[in-house]
Amino acid sequence: MRYYRLTGDDGETRLAAEVEDDVLYDLTSIDEDLTEVDDLAAAGSLSGNTIDDLARTVLDSGQADTYDLPQIYEASRDGAGELWLDRPFDPPEVWAAGVTYKTSEMERRRESDTPDVYSKVYAAERPELFFKATPERCMGPFESIGVREDSKWNVPEPELAFVVYKKQIIGYTAGNDVSSRSIEGENPLYLPQAKLYANSCAIGPCFVTAETIGDPHGLDVECAIHRDGKELFRGKTSTSGMARKCFELSDWLHRHNMIPNMTTVLTGTAIVPPPDVTLQEGDVVSITIQNIGLLENDVIVV
Repeated sequence: MRYYRLTGDDGETRLAAEVEDDVLYDLTSIDEDLTEVDDLAAAGSLSGNTIDDLARTVLDSGQADTYDLPQIYEASRDGAGELWLDRPFDPPEVWAAGVTYKTSEMERRRESDTPDVYSKVYAAERPELFFKATPERCMGPFESIGVREDSKWNVPEPELAFVVYKKQIIGYTAGNDVSSRSIEGENPLYLPQAKLYANSCAIGPCFVTAETIGDPHGLDVECAIHRDGKELFRGKTSTSGMARKCFELSDWLHRHNMIPNMTTVLTGTAIVPPPDVTLQEGDVVSITIQNIGLLENDVIVV
């Protein structure tokens, strides 16, 4: 199932499950204490049940309020309505993997003054893993992502993201690893400044359980940039092109490291806009991942 966190104009948070296409069932309307997918993850860990099985049990116990998902999307985009999409959960940490696609390795080599480091990490056993965002720097659907004023080339990086709980991958979401490519290209040691700054990350629109996704390495990924209502860029790829599997990245991340539950890991991108395309304030970035949905954000300068 897909799980959406909704925020109302009263400031209250609700957890809803997409049991059938485009129809959300409000779990919180049955159990007022159930407002986060984290609650289901914790209960599942203790009971041995899956998140989906627990959600079905809740839904079977009462009559849930229902909402039309396309209407929720429109209300969220327009900033109107009684309910709108929130970040699907609050990741305590966001990490990211780099150079996991051949396209990414080639682009990094082309833009960098030290291209060999990218070739070496692409072929190496140990992956590139770096800290990407704190909760405050991670945006949700229709919130503003940021680009650095001191960077000449700023791009979105559409990525499949997995979520871990007690060292296990329990679900997935879509992510945007917004990057200052000119800063990283100048020197790989500037990677933290190119990656970790205000509003530098977005996830959403929902949390999808691992059971629902099945094999995560065959999902279509698409990214578009619109400026003044016109399409500026569009790219497509598939997670089948990943050189490393999600479980491998998770294993390396957990080695000799303490990873909090619900930590989110961005798995790399194969879609890189050309150097003449750089994000500007007011642009709109749309990322769509098969079986997950649409993550849309406008752009501000930070």
